[in-house]
Amino acid sequence: MTIRYLILFFTMCPMAVLAQSGFQFESNKDKVVIPFQLINNLIFIPIEVNGVELNFLLDSGVEETILLSLEDKTEVRFNNVKKIKLRGLGDNEAIEGLKSSNNTLSFKGLIDRHHDVYIVLDQDFNFSSHIGIPVNGIIGYHFFENNLVEINYNRKKIIVYKDNDRLEKRIKKQFTAFPITIEKNKPYINADVTLNDKEINAKLLIDLGNSDPIWLFENAERNISIPETKFEDYLGRGFSGDINGYRSKISKFKLQNFEFADPIVSFPGIASIKSVNMVPNRVGSVGGEILKRFNIIFDYSHEKMLLKKSRYYSDNFTYNMSGIELQNEGMQWVQETVTLNTVDNGISFDNTGEKTDNNFKYKFTLKPIYTIVSVRKNSPAEACGLQAGDLIISINSMEAYRYSLQALNDLLKSDEGRWLNFTIERGGKTLKFKFQLKSIL
Repeated sequence: MTIRYLILFFTMCPMAVLAQSGFQFESNKDKVVIPFQLINNLIFIPIEVNGVELNFLLDSGVEETILLSLEDKTEVRFNNVKKIKLRGLGDNEAIEGLKSSNNTLSFKGLIDRHHDVYIVLDQDFNFSSHIGIPVNGIIGYHFFENNLVEINYNRKKIIVYKDNDRLEKRIKKQFTAFPITIEKNKPYINADVTLNDKEINAKLLIDLGNSDPIWLFENAERNISIPETKFEDYLGRGFSGDINGYRSKISKFKLQNFEFADPIVSFPGIASIKSVNMVPNRVGSVGGEILKRFNIIFDYSHEKMLLKKSRYYSDNFTYNMSGIELQNEGMQWVQETVTLNTVDNGISFDNTGEKTDNNFKYKFTLKPIYTIVSVRKNSPAEACGLQAGDLIISINSMEAYRYSLQALNDLLKSDEGRWLNFTIERGGKTLKFKFQLKSIL
């Protein structure tokens, strides 16, 4: 999977959903500031659910609030619970879940006391191991519905403003406004894509929960077809199973005067999107790799989005050239030497008569364990012999546990031609492999 971790889209099976009031300011504040973590173009924020702080992915591509994993938060209580079915992108059938009504969600001076949450019962369906931090849930439309929401990628902060004319006039001077539509509680925008030498006006879902630049759906009537230069890849996982398809490049992506050359584009297979209830004329999505290139203000009530270039605007478009997908398999105790800043009390000797140094000690700390989840066909990693299930011991002579998962994935999409030396454990044996990053596109 191309450093997107699990890109998740969610569509509920038909059911009656009551209108919700959304988040309200608790005081007379004009704004609330929320720091966020940016990991692989995805935004993670802390939100309290019935008094317990959980970590959420902010995803404009989902309508309802979803909980995925509560293994370390067993004290959370839920109200008015009933069983439902959940369906979304993927090749398989719907999965079982729970719907809980009238929950209290709050953060930094904003609160919603009548919030519905949807709970995934399958504990295998979580993506904390693919992100490298605990991720308990996903929040979408109800975060945006009542207020102006600014996502400042430069400062890694979200600012939620009260929707008032004075504030709107001040902030719009710095931003370029775009009309959007809110359909089925999700935002859509029109952009121009140049594909196979043809410029196409494309209606795209604005999807913060998709870490790729762009997704397009094959459509013969709209001249949307997969370019000849491409490779087959695992794109992620949805409620209904794995999402498979192709990766390629398009010549150009354009939003009014903002223009990007040669962005990476993904084409999910027909089987993977069969369960998605598309809005009319939608042909794809624009994701985090494009969106992070701007500081963004969402104004759902007036159906517009405001953009200003961020410091990521001119970054190159890259992808995982190795062909391997890694995950955090768990934790391990690692012995480390710690230097002590103490006064020298003289020379000491061990039980063999050798002199010892009193200015250090050992300590044991928990460090991550990384394994290979999948290996792409015809990739450099497959050619050298790496396999799914291999446990990573070191990369380029550095112990794997010294990397964050983000840093490892950044390494796998670094400069073409770079050599990577992997030491792995397989079946109790230590093996060494070497390969060179090579671009197909």
